[in-house]
Order: sequence, then structure tokens, then C-alpha cells
Amino acid sequence: MTQGTAKDVAANAAPPLDAFRDPALARSLIDTIHALAGGHAINLMEVCGTHTVSIGRYGFRSVMPDGLRLLSGPGCPVCVTANQDIDHAIALARVPGAIIATFGDMMRVPGSTSSLAAEKVAGRDVRMVYSPLDALSLAHDNPGSEVIFMGVGFETTTPTIAAAILEAQAQSLRNFSVFCAHKTTPPALRAIAGDPHTHIDGFILPGHVSTITGIEPYRFLVDEFRIPGVITGFEPVDVLEGIAMLVDMVEKNEPAIRNAYRRGVDTKGNAVARALVNQVFEPCDAIWRGLGPIPQSGLHIRDDFAAFDATRRFEVEVEQTVEPQGCRCGDVLRGRIAPTQCPLFGRKCTPEVPIGPCMVSSEGSCAAYYRYRA
Repeated sequence: MTQGTAKDVAANAAPPLDAFRDPALARSLIDTIHALAGGHAINLMEVCGTHTVSIGRYGFRSVMPDGLRLLSGPGCPVCVTANQDIDHAIALARVPGAIIATFGDMMRVPGSTSSLAAEKVAGRDVRMVYSPLDALSLAHDNPGSEVIFMGVGFETTTPTIAAAILEAQAQSLRNFSVFCAHKTTPPALRAIAGDPHTHIDGFILPGHVSTITGIEPYRFLVDEFRIPGVITGFEPVDVLEGIAMLVDMVEKNEPAIRNAYRRGVDTKGNAVARALVNQVFEPCDAIWRGLGPIPQSGLHIRDDFAAFDATRRFEVEVEQTVEPQGCRCGDVLRGRIAPTQCPLFGRKCTPEVPIGPCMVSSEGSCAAYYRYRA
């Protein structure tokens, strides 16, 4: 495997995983990136939390040519969940007889004055689950309680939550509902591409999300902004191949949307999963932490499934939102600063005592920078 290119590896119908970790091939790609880069500033942004972790784990920022910057974007669903959504979930946790079910990272994200973890310590019934189906099981096992699942995530996770709602309907589960804080990726990319304060020359596009969406939703990056994008996987060779392809397109001024993750992403994506989501959800405006309101970037439970919409079932008083003082997670998510440029990073804000969500999630930019800072 030390001969050939990453494209040769990716074209293999069933390559061994070690092929995408081949040191010689990785070194060759790093040399290629250096040869392609013209020495001027190039800003590439990854918009997937798993890419952020991979780039940090393998130290890729330290081996890029001068002027080539790898920026982290809004690729962590926990990180982009707005503070008022956290506060709303906390208010739901205080409903008498409620059980809040959520993924582990969401429990520790600070709201304005509390967190779901703090509510659990205070006696509220907040439980960590690994999938929405676990929340369905909780509803089965606790018929006298209202089980509210906090649904967050991008296109990758929404099909499973849609399936859970359909299953709850099929089983006539009356004590199960979802607090929906889902986001869709392309509108956020549009907001960043059009941000006059952020200059992005190319996007490392999310591999997991693209298994659902396919390639077509990213075409606007080229058509409207002339910014190239490459869908990649998460192994060293995957990421380096994507960077090399992007640098080549930037230097030649030939933007396109390319797929370097053909073993995982089909051009058309997963039509069945998209149909499932469209059956249960409809687009709505949403607020993103750091990016603000983005039209049609969220998902709302359709009227046919209103009985499973926690926001319609429970009227709660949500406290006035207060953003954490000094936290610059929003600027990190926009690519305006690196996490280390936040004055709280590694001082007042650490994974053990996080101030902002980017330090909470295992896929958060600040957490990845902190973990791999050496």
C-alpha cells in the first residue's frame, strides 16, 4: 500500500482499514499538499465533529504548509444547540413526574443558570440514554411518568428519532414525547459562506451527514459562492486526501463538490432515511449558538405527530437566557478564532469544568484542542 494514491485506496471495493492509516501514503499526501500550496493564505473548514477530533488526534495542523489553516466549524450538534434550548430542556425537567432522557454530553452543557446534570443532582429525573429507542423503553417501563427525549443532532441522527416517534405512535405510547432541537447542515454552511467576517476557501464536508444527504445539497457552495467542498472519511488518509483535493481546487480556481468517501457515501445518499425524516418532521427556522437565527435550518414535528411534541404538550416557563460571560464558543464555531484564542481556554474553561459547550462535547472544537494540545 505504499505505492499509488489515496484515490486508488478509496476505489478498492473492500479495502482493509489499515490502508487508510498507511504512514507512507499519509506522508506522500502531506508532501503533495505542500507541493500544491502556493504559500499564500488558505482557510479550510471542517464541519464535522469527528473530523475535528481526527485532525487533532493525528496532529495535522502542525504539518500543514505555512498559510494553510484548518478551522473548526459548526460540526458538533451539542455545541450549536442554542442556550435557550438548553434552558427549555431544563424547564421540562422540572415538570412534575417527568423523566428527561438525553445523550450524555447534553447533560453537562451549561444553560443560563443550571444544567441537566445539575437538575439531576437537585432531584430531577434526568437519565442518559444511547438512542431514542432507550427512551421508548423508559416510557414502557414507567407508565406513570412522562418521558421526554431531548432530540439533538444533524441529518445522521434524525432518522432514528423519526423512527422512534413512528414506533411510539404504532404502540399508542401516550407518555413519550420529543423536545426537538435538530439542525440541518446546508443552511449553516450557507450562513458561514456568506459571512463577511469569515473567509473560507474550502469546506471539508461531513462524512456521516453525507451518507444521508448525498452530494447534491452542497452544490450551492460552488454555484453561489465558488467555494469547493470535499466529502471525506475520518482516517488519516481520508482527511489528507480531502485536504489535498481542496488545495488543488483552490490553487487552480476550479471549485467543485467532490466525494473522497465513496466507500461510505453514495452520490444520492439514503433516500429511505430522508423519506422517514420528511414523514415526521418539517423544516423550520432555528437558532444556532454562535450563528444566530438561520431560516429553515431546524426541524419541527409535523402536526400529524403533535401528540409527541414536548413543546406542545407541556407549557413551561423558560428563564431569560443569559450567555456565559467571556465564552467565545460562537466565534470558534464561525471559524473566526481558534479555541486557544479564547481567554477562558484551559484556564477557567476545561473539560472538567466547562464554561461553554465546545469544551463539553467529545466532538467539540475546544475539547479536541485541549485533549491534543501537546
